[in-house]
Amino acid sequence: MKTEIETRFLEINKNHLIVTLQALGAADKGEVKLDEIIFYDKYLTWMKDGKLVKIRRKGDDIKLIFKNNKEKTIEGVQEIEFKIPNIAEVKSFLEAIGLIAYRTIEKYRHSFELDGAVIDIDTWPKIPVYVEIEGDSAENVKGIAEKLGFNWEDRFDGDPRVVFKKYGFDLDKIRTVTFDTFE
Repeated sequence: MKTEIETRFLEINKNHLIVTLQALGAADKGEVKLDEIIFYDKYLTWMKDGKLVKIRRKGDDIKLIFKNNKEKTIEGVQEIEFKIPNIAEVKSFLEAIGLIAYRTIEKYRHSFELDGAVIDIDTWPKIPVYVEIEGDSAENVKGIAEKLGFNWEDRFDGDPRVVFKKYGFDLDKIRTVTFDTFE
């Protein structure tokens, strides 16, 4: 299991950030739509523990991802992910072992790479655009944030559930998070 080292900066100006990234020579990996199905244990104890399994489709790339958001810190997320060939078969497998498909999500992600870090600009339904910076160390992430003009003290280390909560939405009670349906 690897530890994700990442943080977020909320309410960013997407166009300004893209121009800044281009000026710094960041590699533009393009913008794609991500579709996800979030699974929890049948008693929903994982929800309060910050654990989940998700199937994520990003274009033709499909992955199964386990996340354990054990702490709300820059180094607080453990993750295991691997490619899968088929959403329906894996969904059936997860349900057969007792997990429940709890939430469907869609968002747009514009990704860049700069100095060993991945910078993802996420556009979700109902909340302001934010950026997630992931690197191989806290120092790397902090350095990228500073290059991009962010104040380190303004970072937001919570996961998307916590981001939505900041804007008044309880994702634990919302089953569909798409641009057409939010319920």
